[in-house]
Amino acid sequence: MRIDILAFGAHPDDVELFAGGTLAKMASLGYATGIVDLTRGELGTRGTPAIRAQEAREAARILGLKVRENLRFPDGRIGVTTKAQLGVIRVLRKYRPEIVLVHHWDDKHPDHVNTSILVTQAAHHSGLAKIKTGQERFRPKRILYFKVPANEPPTFVVDVSDFVAQRLAAIQAYKSQLFDASSVEPETELSRPSFPSRIESIHKYYGALIGTALGEGFYTKAMIEIADPVDFFRNQSDPTLR
Repeated sequence: MRIDILAFGAHPDDVELFAGGTLAKMASLGYATGIVDLTRGELGTRGTPAIRAQEAREAARILGLKVRENLRFPDGRIGVTTKAQLGVIRVLRKYRPEIVLVHHWDDKHPDHVNTSILVTQAAHHSGLAKIKTGQERFRPKRILYFKVPANEPPTFVVDVSDFVAQRLAAIQAYKSQLFDASSVEPETELSRPSFPSRIESIHKYYGALIGTALGEGFYTKAMIEIADPVDFFRNQSDPTLR
């Protein structure tokens, strides 16, 4: 099965938090979407790998994903190694996505940083014929980075205003990670009562940049070429002119 847009996250729930609306929107437009989690989140303070796997399956159903895989790399110890690169290369050659989504490399979590570097390098190496995996070589057309740092503007923003409920439902599928007044497990950043509103404020900010209710921001390393500006901007207006 070929996937049009494939997202990589270090842990189950990472992609949903910052690109779930985009994946839901792309699925609604008829594109085949998928998520690859690099670890099972076994070092997470709350929940268990089994619980998080079940939550990930439910989130995948809500988002309308065609595929979801877990590479079972060691949580907290994702390394940019030849073995890890081959694991990602096999996935890229298997699904042959046009677009890859992954963490921005400027992140406080070491696993997020290494996932970004690992997937970026693997996307390049996947196109090298002399790296043998028993599959045809392949290289995606574009890598888009999510969770853009606060001090760096996104390259572009996807309007996800019509996918608020779907996006929130996918995030809320991870019940073990979110606030639960009856839970006796230690508090984490995600389990604080204020966390959902913090995430929402980020997406409201991105939406405000393009004059919509909610948006998800992405960054690209390479300049985006526009072959036909008239056609490109025909169906979108400048927020400053509205």
